[in-house]
Amino acid sequence: MKAGLHRKLGFAAAAVVLLLDQLVKHLVTHTLGLSLPGTEAIRLAPFFSLTWTKNLGVSMGFFEAETDLARWLLVAMLAVISGAVTWWLWRERNRDDAFAFGLVLGGALGNIADRVRLGYVVDYADFHIGEWRPFLIFNFADVAITVGVLILLARALLLREKTASKETV
Repeated sequence: MKAGLHRKLGFAAAAVVLLLDQLVKHLVTHTLGLSLPGTEAIRLAPFFSLTWTKNLGVSMGFFEAETDLARWLLVAMLAVISGAVTWWLWRERNRDDAFAFGLVLGGALGNIADRVRLGYVVDYADFHIGEWRPFLIFNFADVAITVGVLILLARALLLREKTASKETV
């Protein structure tokens, strides 16, 4: 597959992630009404609920942006990072890496869209065991970013091992 096709795959993945992320957030906040005051979480399984929450920070609540200045600085920082991911995706010649960069880019753009439009990111996926939560509440964009990064890390480690085994032979 040529680099142009890899690029298209990556950007298509980004577009699908962005659209699905925004669709699910719309369903959670508007169709299910979870963002309305006094609404309870919707329990879908003993270990999983839809629980609407505002996320003012980035991953794991770091860099909380509680003021307008902090919010726009965070948006600018995330836009620069997304620009770098776009550049890497544009240059990528490997199909799997292009797809992974697309997942990261789509997730980042989904969360940036929330932050620009609402001032915070909508999170809703709540895994729990009773009251214990092994993860913070997250969203589809977060999953796409995490999966994309894990693909990139796994591939980097596999390539490193292949290179190391060739050098020892």
